[in-house]
Amino acid sequence: MNARVPTEGQLALAAQLAAGGSRGATGITYVDASAYVSEARYAAEQQRIFARHPLVIAPSALLPEPNMAVPHDGFGKPMLVTRDKDGAAHVFLNVCQHRGTRLVEGCEAVKSPRLVCPYHAWTYKLDGSLTGMPRPETFPGLDKSAHGLKRLPTFEAGGLIWFAFDEDADFAGPETLAHDFEAFDLAGQHLFRRRTHDVKANWKLIMDAFLESYHVTRLHAATIGPFFKDGVTTADTIGPHQRSAVGRDSAHEALSSSDWAVLRGAITYTYQMFPGTVLIVSPDYINLMVLMPQAVDRVLVEDFMLIPEPPATEKALAHWEKSWNLLDGGVFASEDFRAAELGQQGLASGAIDRMTLGTLELGVRNFHDAVEGAL
Repeated sequence: MNARVPTEGQLALAAQLAAGGSRGATGITYVDASAYVSEARYAAEQQRIFARHPLVIAPSALLPEPNMAVPHDGFGKPMLVTRDKDGAAHVFLNVCQHRGTRLVEGCEAVKSPRLVCPYHAWTYKLDGSLTGMPRPETFPGLDKSAHGLKRLPTFEAGGLIWFAFDEDADFAGPETLAHDFEAFDLAGQHLFRRRTHDVKANWKLIMDAFLESYHVTRLHAATIGPFFKDGVTTADTIGPHQRSAVGRDSAHEALSSSDWAVLRGAITYTYQMFPGTVLIVSPDYINLMVLMPQAVDRVLVEDFMLIPEPPATEKALAHWEKSWNLLDGGVFASEDFRAAELGQQGLASGAIDRMTLGTLELGVRNFHDAVEGAL
């Protein structure tokens, strides 16, 4: 690890874990089943939450160099995430300003100082500006400066790229969170793997799974469960976002350390960024999951695995492949996401009209309160 140190908030959660952990809940609460199965409710969430709030689209590591672009369709519109020649990140609509053609196809990164429309070869720089077109004399009086790509509000800090569909979106929350991410050098990580999962469940069921540790030693008994202490957990809130800490099955004394390598070996920090992003800080790597709702009972989840540096040897590559397969293919896909799909099936059946939350599930309660507040 480098010389970076934990923030006061991160250390405060560690101290609470050392004292036994607490989430502050004192009784049972409930969430209506309709929150997951109502078409009208889903439509309202799209209009009042995802259309208005800042959203994480990718880690900064997706675009490690200037003059890169990545097409992105997950949020219902064709978009393009770019890093221009000066290193600034942008999110544009992936639409040529001539005749509306999709500018870049696919989903993989493109490395080029120019983007050329496949239809009529209008050409754009990575800052979105139109630089030229064939036969410019046939467009007399055209103001190229007025025909740049449509840019969405974009904010990059702490190793994450955020955007919003709403021109008046407030990025103060993401800016506050960036200090925590800087503490473990999120911006300096290398993107090892990324994969998008198509999960047949309401998006909130995915968020719920990462807002409580009650399930960890049970659902994950055959994978990561043995690494954690059951019920040793705590959390706090940063605006509508939540920051949680779960104690790993390691020396109790490590919880009082201010050394990142020691602390990360003892605690898994998880950030649940409203409305639909999860960041999990494991001892030697980081997973970022971006939730992109598609329907009341379907969500795309893009999982990014970030590691300190590119693998330099075959042994290092094998180590990271093993971690990737354990988390992305095992813990997430086969356990968390599958449990969400089974939950969706059960809730849609009408067998229960509300979910029951215990005192270890306060994070789920807080999340749904934030959703209700935003609606």
